[in-house]
Amino acid sequence: MSRVVKRKIQKIKPVVEYNKSGRPHGKATIEMQRYIGVLVRTRVPLVDKKWTQFPKDLKEQIWEAVQMACVVGEGGKKMVLSSAAKKWKDFKFTLTRQFILPFANEKEKLKEPPQLYNFIEKSEWDAFVASRLSPDFEAVHSE
Repeated sequence: MSRVVKRKIQKIKPVVEYNKSGRPHGKATIEMQRYIGVLVRTRVPLVDKKWTQFPKDLKEQIWEAVQMACVVGEGGKKMVLSSAAKKWKDFKFTLTRQFILPFANEKEKLKEPPQLYNFIEKSEWDAFVASRLSPDFEAVHSE
Protein backbone atom coordinates (compact mmCIF):
# COMPACT_ATOMS: atom_id res chain seq x y z
CA MET A 1 0.00 0.00 0.00
CA SER A 2 2.87 2.34 0.67
CA ARG A 3 3.76 2.08 -3.03
CA VAL A 4 0.35 3.47 -3.97
CA VAL A 5 0.75 6.42 -1.61
CA LYS A 6 4.32 7.04 -2.78
CA ARG A 7 3.23 7.06 -6.43
CA LYS A 8 0.32 9.39 -5.62
CA ILE A 9 2.78 11.84 -4.08
CA GLN A 10 5.05 11.55 -7.12
CA LYS A 11 2.00 11.86 -9.40
CA ILE A 12 2.78 8.54 -11.10
CA LYS A 13 -0.32 6.61 -12.10
CA PRO A 14 -0.09 3.00 -13.26
CA VAL A 15 -2.41 2.19 -16.14
CA VAL A 16 -4.93 -0.60 -15.67
CA GLU A 17 -4.80 -2.90 -18.70
CA TYR A 18 -7.73 -4.86 -20.07
CA ASN A 19 -7.78 -8.19 -21.89
CA LYS A 20 -9.72 -8.92 -25.09
CA SER A 21 -12.92 -9.61 -23.16
CA GLY A 22 -12.67 -6.26 -21.37
CA ARG A 23 -11.61 -7.60 -18.00
CA PRO A 24 -8.85 -5.76 -16.13
CA HIS A 25 -5.62 -7.71 -15.59
CA GLY A 26 -1.99 -7.22 -14.65
CA LYS A 27 0.03 -5.75 -11.81
CA ALA A 28 -1.75 -2.37 -11.84
CA THR A 29 -5.10 -4.14 -11.49
CA ILE A 30 -3.92 -6.12 -8.47
CA GLU A 31 -2.67 -2.98 -6.75
CA MET A 32 -5.85 -1.11 -7.65
CA GLN A 33 -7.99 -3.89 -6.15
CA ARG A 34 -5.97 -3.85 -2.94
CA TYR A 35 -6.34 -0.08 -2.76
CA ILE A 36 -10.11 -0.35 -3.25
CA GLY A 37 -10.19 -2.78 -0.32
CA VAL A 38 -8.33 -0.35 1.92
CA LEU A 39 -10.59 2.52 0.89
CA VAL A 40 -13.73 0.53 1.61
CA ARG A 41 -12.53 -0.77 4.98
CA THR A 42 -11.47 2.68 6.16
CA ARG A 43 -14.12 4.96 4.61
CA VAL A 44 -17.37 3.02 4.42
CA PRO A 45 -19.27 2.57 7.69
CA LEU A 46 -20.15 -0.90 8.94
CA VAL A 47 -23.78 0.12 9.39
CA ASP A 48 -26.45 -2.31 8.36
CA LYS A 49 -27.33 -0.63 5.12
CA LYS A 50 -27.17 -2.07 1.67
CA TRP A 51 -24.48 -0.73 -0.64
CA THR A 52 -27.20 0.82 -2.80
CA GLN A 53 -28.41 2.87 0.19
CA PHE A 54 -25.11 4.70 0.72
CA PRO A 55 -24.97 8.29 -0.48
CA LYS A 56 -23.67 8.82 -3.98
CA ASP A 57 -21.03 11.23 -2.67
CA LEU A 58 -19.40 8.46 -0.60
CA LYS A 59 -19.16 6.26 -3.68
CA GLU A 60 -17.90 9.22 -5.68
CA GLN A 61 -15.12 9.75 -3.12
CA ILE A 62 -14.00 6.15 -3.56
CA TRP A 63 -14.07 6.51 -7.34
CA GLU A 64 -12.07 9.76 -7.21
CA ALA A 65 -9.49 8.25 -4.84
CA VAL A 66 -8.98 5.33 -7.23
CA GLN A 67 -8.69 7.73 -10.17
CA MET A 68 -6.00 9.67 -8.30
CA ALA A 69 -4.05 6.45 -7.75
CA CYS A 70 -4.27 4.91 -11.22
CA VAL A 71 -5.59 5.30 -14.75
CA VAL A 72 -8.66 3.11 -14.96
CA GLY A 73 -10.03 3.94 -18.39
CA GLU A 74 -13.51 4.37 -19.80
CA GLY A 75 -16.23 2.34 -18.19
CA GLY A 76 -14.02 1.74 -15.18
CA LYS A 77 -16.23 3.48 -12.66
CA LYS A 78 -18.85 0.74 -12.68
CA MET A 79 -16.15 -1.92 -12.25
CA VAL A 80 -14.47 -0.02 -9.40
CA LEU A 81 -17.71 0.59 -7.49
CA SER A 82 -18.88 -2.97 -8.05
CA SER A 83 -15.58 -4.21 -6.67
CA ALA A 84 -15.90 -1.82 -3.73
CA ALA A 85 -19.38 -3.14 -2.93
CA LYS A 86 -18.15 -6.73 -2.93
CA LYS A 87 -15.12 -5.90 -0.80
CA TRP A 88 -17.32 -4.06 1.71
CA LYS A 89 -19.67 -7.03 1.97
CA ASP A 90 -16.72 -9.45 2.26
CA PHE A 91 -15.18 -7.33 5.01
CA LYS A 92 -18.38 -7.41 7.05
CA PHE A 93 -18.60 -11.17 6.48
CA THR A 94 -15.01 -11.63 7.70
CA LEU A 95 -15.62 -9.53 10.79
CA THR A 96 -18.79 -11.46 11.55
CA ARG A 97 -17.39 -14.96 11.01
CA GLN A 98 -13.95 -14.48 12.56
CA PHE A 99 -14.41 -11.89 15.27
CA ILE A 100 -18.06 -11.88 16.37
CA LEU A 101 -19.88 -15.20 16.03
CA PRO A 102 -17.12 -17.32 17.64
CA PHE A 103 -17.37 -15.09 20.72
CA ALA A 104 -21.14 -14.62 20.83
CA ASN A 105 -21.22 -16.08 24.35
CA GLU A 106 -18.11 -14.23 25.51
CA LYS A 107 -19.26 -10.60 25.45
CA GLU A 108 -16.03 -9.40 27.08
CA LYS A 109 -14.10 -10.33 23.92
CA LEU A 110 -16.47 -8.24 21.81
CA LYS A 111 -15.98 -4.96 23.67
CA GLU A 112 -13.18 -3.70 21.42
CA PRO A 113 -12.64 -3.89 17.65
CA PRO A 114 -10.03 -6.46 16.58
CA GLN A 115 -6.50 -5.07 16.84
CA LEU A 116 -5.98 -5.92 13.19
CA TYR A 117 -8.67 -3.35 12.36
CA ASN A 118 -7.82 -0.68 14.92
CA PHE A 119 -9.22 2.03 12.62
CA ILE A 120 -12.78 0.93 13.45
CA GLU A 121 -14.29 3.36 15.94
CA LYS A 122 -15.55 1.74 19.14
CA SER A 123 -19.06 3.14 18.75
CA GLU A 124 -19.25 1.77 15.20
CA TRP A 125 -17.91 -1.61 16.38
CA ASP A 126 -20.45 -1.76 19.22
CA ALA A 127 -23.32 -1.05 16.83
CA PHE A 128 -22.03 -3.60 14.33
CA VAL A 129 -21.64 -6.30 17.00
CA ALA A 130 -25.14 -5.60 18.31
CA SER A 131 -26.58 -5.86 14.81
CA ARG A 132 -24.77 -9.16 14.17
CA LEU A 133 -25.95 -10.68 17.44
CA SER A 134 -29.54 -9.53 17.00
CA PRO A 135 -32.34 -12.08 16.54
CA ASP A 136 -33.22 -10.43 13.20
CA PHE A 137 -29.74 -11.04 11.80
CA GLU A 138 -29.70 -14.59 13.08
CA ALA A 139 -33.10 -15.33 11.55
CA VAL A 140 -32.13 -13.99 8.13
CA HIS A 141 -28.71 -15.65 8.00
CA SER A 142 -29.57 -19.06 9.41
CA GLU A 143 -31.79 -19.89 6.42
